Amino acid sequence: MDNTRDRILQAAFEEFYRNGFQGGSLNHIAEKSGATKGALFHYFKSKAELGYAIVEEVIQPSGNPRWIDPLKEAGDPIETLKAMFRRNIREDLASTEMVSQGCPLNNLAQEMSPLDEEFRMRIKRSYERQRKAIVDALESGKQRGKVKKSVATKEVAALIVACQMGIWGTMRNTRDAQLMIQSGEALCRFLDTLKP
Repeated sequence: MDNTRDRILQAAFEEFYRNGFQGGSLNHIAEKSGATKGALFHYFKSKAELGYAIVEEVIQPSGNPRWIDPLKEAGDPIETLKAMFRRNIREDLASTEMVSQGCPLNNLAQEMSPLDEEFRMRIKRSYERQRKAIVDALESGKQRGKVKKSVATKEVAALIVACQMGIWGTMRNTRDAQLMIQSGEALCRFLDTLKP
């Protein structure tokens, strides 16, 4: 990718993360990236197109190591899911920015999905990828005897992703670390019920 385009994407991500998509300023993005507004519009025809690129090229790839990649080789998907939630909660509580700003994808989902169908579809695909990774890991876990055969994996995956969205939304809204930890531990106890 072109270095100017990369700088614009990074500056846009930071601007939208701090101020929301609607409140984000293209002038601030151009200034922070060291690009002209003309250069910005050379790479992205509109603010919306820039936002779509943020979802697909910045937010989604940054979430893969946290929420998808660990599940690909999970010998025990239940323990892997529990470890992922505990690690990500711990790391995010240590980040002042994450505590105050919340999850970038969840923020955009809440702000833009009701307003822009293209945003909604891109965000939906991102969450679908995560649910599929969970379903695949749980199905594989069933074959290895790590997950009850009776587990409805699609339903469980939907619940896990919804819990994730809620836990991270709670962090942003309450800034209560203990509440986030308690929610994560409640989810981990639920995951334990899926073991044979």
